[in-house]
Amino acid sequence: MFAGVRKQPDADAITALASSNLLPLLLDVTSTESIARATRTVDVALEGAGLAGVVNNAGVSVDVPLECVDLATLRHQVEVNAIAPVAVTQAFLPLLRRARGRVVNVSSINGRVASPFSGPYCMSKFALEAFTDCLRQELAPWRMHVAAVEPGAIDTAMWDKGREDDWSAVASTQNLDLYGRPYRAFREFSERIAAQSIPCDAVSRAIFHALTATTPRTRYLVGTDARVYARLAQVCPDRVLDWIARKMMGLGSLRSER
Repeated sequence: MFAGVRKQPDADAITALASSNLLPLLLDVTSTESIARATRTVDVALEGAGLAGVVNNAGVSVDVPLECVDLATLRHQVEVNAIAPVAVTQAFLPLLRRARGRVVNVSSINGRVASPFSGPYCMSKFALEAFTDCLRQELAPWRMHVAAVEPGAIDTAMWDKGREDDWSAVASTQNLDLYGRPYRAFREFSERIAAQSIPCDAVSRAIFHALTATTPRTRYLVGTDARVYARLAQVCPDRVLDWIARKMMGLGSLRSER
């Protein structure tokens, strides 16, 4: 087994804590050269055998009003969460095809249900869902399965990163006049959700099932919140779903104040 990491200290930590059967693999999913090196390393280690599966799990989250998001930041969001899984999968597909291997994309409930102020993140995850569905159909002739894992709130370091990246702390006065109050309400809602997040083992179990089950699912909703939101999206008209989201987040009226 191989575990992609961006930094050598992370590779050292995996080596120290994990089984000797798990090999760290230095990999920057936004770099074509890094992906190519990782593919060659895996190919050599397999000694001609096939690869049983690829899990696309790298991700970042940008929470900014869409009117205000820096386009370079938006491009990076989409690059990491949506384009990189395509690039990695393309590189490893020849190895996967040898073993009729599987692809598992770690998406999000925000790939099915969008929320205000998470627009860049939601856009990237909606794209990842489309990639999953299209690839699943395209690889069906080789009986190669593709699945999406769609977690709700999971206890990971991404919450800490989100706390550091507070758009309202750097926004202009003009943009705060437009979005300041509802954005801060959204941040408070995010903190409440983070406090209720479940261990990442739940996601690991879903990934394991998708990789090993005789009849894997096409989608895995992980967490009660993800299942509830998905059900609401099925039964509620768009404007009702919008109202529910605003109510839950405490966004108040449509008019904002600083």
